[in-house]
Amino acid sequence: MRTAEVKRTTKETDIDVFIRLDGEGRVAVDTGIGFFDHMLTAFAVHSGIDLQMTCNGDLNVDGHHTVEDVGIALGTALAQALGDKSGIARYGHAYVPMDEALAFCAMDISGRPYLVFDAQFTNDRTGEYDTCLTEEFFRAFAFNSGITLHIKAEYGRNDHHITEAVYKAAAHALKQAVAQTGGGVLSTKGVL
Repeated sequence: MRTAEVKRTTKETDIDVFIRLDGEGRVAVDTGIGFFDHMLTAFAVHSGIDLQMTCNGDLNVDGHHTVEDVGIALGTALAQALGDKSGIARYGHAYVPMDEALAFCAMDISGRPYLVFDAQFTNDRTGEYDTCLTEEFFRAFAFNSGITLHIKAEYGRNDHHITEAVYKAAAHALKQAVAQTGGGVLSTKGVL
């Protein structure tokens, strides 16, 4: 079973994460930021992973530490669950529409973390979630999971829809990339 548990405690956040890559989208998330919980739930359901997560963060400051540290913990858990990455598709990509918004994601589980993020938001916040933290989450996730990640919001007017399309596009790309194909590591080097 491709599973991982991560506990990450700092002076700013206390996070517990459990993931099962070959899950059924069973999700229990509590970060203290409602809209972020909604995005993480969508991410888990659409990627087909089981995700249990709690985060107690310094929300009296703002949501930055919570969102970034959840990205770190989730990325770390993904890397652990994948092990040596043998027998996975490695690459994934998806376009996802959300009403008037359209987002694209392409990823390579390469062991070479990188993020290209191109999304424009009109408002500073959606609920208690700072829209600028979307990029921070995906940067932390990519760098701690070892994924080369490209995300682009093609267009949209409603920040809720743009953000949700981004998270769902990443989820569908992840579902493809972690799919088990059998065999060894998909690399001319023999390792990722």
